Amino acid sequence: MQRNKVHHVYTVERVAWELGVSEALIHELPLAAEPEDGVIWVYGANDDNGILAFTDEGIEELKLLLEEYHRVSPSKA
Repeated sequence: MQRNKVHHVYTVERVAWELGVSEALIHELPLAAEPEDGVIWVYGANDDNGILAFTDEGIEELKLLLEEYHRVSPSKA
């Protein structure tokens, strides 16, 4: 049986800071991403909307998405 090996995740705020991009762009990029891509939602007791978070693999996926975004939309970089 496979077990989930994720022991930490990063918030959008942290990832945006580390990658030097806006939080809005981070929210925009992974719209079609799945948990298998390292993108998860974290919910608290009083939080119906959840917080977008990324595993290490999710950050690597975001880097690829950012490269494609900058290649296709260089004026928005």
